[in-house]
Amino acid sequence: MSKIRGIAPVFLKENTNLKKEYGFVLIAYITMQLSSFIGIPLVTFIGTSLGKSTAEMRSLSVPIWLVASFSITLLFVLWILRKEYNQTETRDKAKMGLGASIFWAISGIFIALFAQGLAGNIEAMMGIKTGSDNTKQIIHIIEAFPIMVFVSSVIGPILEEIVFRKIIFGALHQRLNFFLSALISSVIFSLAHMEIEHTLLYSAMGFTFAFLYVKTGRIIVPIFAHVAMNTFVVLIQSVFKEDIDRFIEQSEKIQSFIGGIL
Repeated sequence: MSKIRGIAPVFLKENTNLKKEYGFVLIAYITMQLSSFIGIPLVTFIGTSLGKSTAEMRSLSVPIWLVASFSITLLFVLWILRKEYNQTETRDKAKMGLGASIFWAISGIFIALFAQGLAGNIEAMMGIKTGSDNTKQIIHIIEAFPIMVFVSSVIGPILEEIVFRKIIFGALHQRLNFFLSALISSVIFSLAHMEIEHTLLYSAMGFTFAFLYVKTGRIIVPIFAHVAMNTFVVLIQSVFKEDIDRFIEQSEKIQSFIGGIL
């Protein structure tokens, strides 16, 4: 069973077994994912009961419930794992140094973006529709309700790294090599986003963040890279979307003009 050289012992010290707390975290995350089926209609009902129109509440209920459910789940998860992060004396000696961890956290942003771009190009060559429907829906909600940026760029990535890298990947990596552990956890990651057609795309991100976790022994490193990457994507696709579209349009006009001259 192959491991990434020199760092497997560090990683395995944190995951000697699937702790009871990890089970609670998984249950909380799954409950959060399924809660929209009840939560959104409930928010709509409460809003209309207070005098809001049904049409208004249909647009408000989704962001309200997402912000509330994600925030509550994150607070619960951090509370559940509080004892683990307080017991750091032994583990901290094995983790990568702070300076090197910061280097990998920053480098991880560019590695993740490169991996995502490469996977996207491969999917395009395979005939898979480019772009994520999940991302488009999130961007649409953010444009209407900017507070959703906090969910998509901060809370979501933190929860995903704890669940998919620390817990699921961590448990698999005790028994399987890095490749299989990252692959299986990435497929589960893709299924959780209900975009199985983009498994390659999610796998590219999953492999990157799993590598960062194993390399440094610090879950905060892939969390930082994931948060930064999501923030960058949101800024590009929402805040600067009009500027980018305008730049592309101008570039196409210049190319057409040059082509006409030639």
